Amino acid sequence: MSDGALRTPGGRHGTVAAGESGWAAPARLVGDGLPVPCLDGVDRPYAALDSAASTGAMTAVADRVARFLPWYSSVHRGAGYLSQLATAGYEHARREILGFAGRPDGGADIAILCRNTTEAINHLAYRLAVEPGDVVVTTAVEHHANLLPWGRVATRHVVACEADGTFSADAVVAALDGRPRPRLLAITGASNVTGWMPPLVPIVAAARERGVPVLVDAAQLAPHRPLPAEPDFLAFSGHKMYAPFGAGALVGPRAAFAAGEPFLAGGNAVDLVTLDDVIWKAPPDREEAGSPNVVGVLAFATAAAELRRIGFDAVARHDLALARRLRTGLAAIDGVRLLGPAPEAETLPIATFVVEGVPYALVAARLSAEHGVGVRHGCFCAHPYLARLLGLGAADLRRMAADVRRGDHSAFPGAVRASCGISATRADVDRLLAGVAAIAAGPPEAPYVLDRRTGDWWPAGFARPAAPAPG
Repeated sequence: MSDGALRTPGGRHGTVAAGESGWAAPARLVGDGLPVPCLDGVDRPYAALDSAASTGAMTAVADRVARFLPWYSSVHRGAGYLSQLATAGYEHARREILGFAGRPDGGADIAILCRNTTEAINHLAYRLAVEPGDVVVTTAVEHHANLLPWGRVATRHVVACEADGTFSADAVVAALDGRPRPRLLAITGASNVTGWMPPLVPIVAAARERGVPVLVDAAQLAPHRPLPAEPDFLAFSGHKMYAPFGAGALVGPRAAFAAGEPFLAGGNAVDLVTLDDVIWKAPPDREEAGSPNVVGVLAFATAAAELRRIGFDAVARHDLALARRLRTGLAAIDGVRLLGPAPEAETLPIATFVVEGVPYALVAARLSAEHGVGVRHGCFCAHPYLARLLGLGAADLRRMAADVRRGDHSAFPGAVRASCGISATRADVDRLLAGVAAIAAGPPEAPYVLDRRTGDWWPAGFARPAAPAPG
């Protein structure tokens, strides 16, 4: 069988043997290969191709959590043995995450531990004390998490993207040279829609030359490539890097948080409170009010350590092989339009596409119900970017807004996204390609029902999953 041929995996989903494909998945995740029901009555091993949204847990992460839970306790100030152990583990995890971000322990930078990238960016938007007249340069490629916080507090200068979803370093530099001088450049490290990676090295260098601090939204980049050491601030999440336990980080200079009030006010952030005054702790403690997610932070740090142990060279080789097969395979299917850069461009293993004449939500529903393939559909929390990729105009956007205000999402524009994580295999990608080819070739054999409120489709008479999950 030629390398470009489509095939369906036989047997249990798992790591591809090197002799079968020439490369192997670098790691296994908890839940790999779980059977899921399909319309034809066959339980197929689940092909999890939605890692750009959230990933499963590494086995090392799940093991670390299981070992820690009997010893769980509150951190900081507890005299008991369990509290002392939990505190030591929590602070060790902070150092691990700082190292993962390329920042030395004891240096000028700190890691503020929070829930996720969205919280980290909102945290920074508050702590920088940005005002409405201040300019924050960002781009049309951004996730909402790196657009909406800045729109609430500042004047955004948004760098436009081309029809293929990319922009040049020169376009960013032109925005940095605008007046008034920007307070911040907030830019993604990798698109969650197309997997495209902006040229960060010249962009960050240009910002530094102009005295403009840089925040990189590294949520999508962190599980795939080493984090850049040059930006002033980094924000990233555990749930995208195989630690789905609710922790994330904001990394940046200690000096940026040394004065002023923290984003959240409460216990653990203070040295002294009276009814008339408060003395805040030094960072990072002052930035982490309340009881922290100790389990999530330990999971997050374990995933970071495991990615470093595996090595990003191995991760990148796996990524590039999957990305090439995924993107060129989709582009070769009649009736399929691949969004973003050209199929042969170097991207993360993410592909967003539409099938001519088939609603995107129905494509996703059929991939699940008929093929056991899990993908994402919609606008991927990047509405302006997807509108550009789809070529939508002002009239389309007005109609979308009117429909949404009526509570009708049935005609909302969108696309389908397939994304591969560290345990995805060539067999997973091939099963997706075979499923998309079948969907593009003709209608389903069984009827599907549209929920106009949500815009989602579901096969008529097919049982929906019910809580609690099987176990």
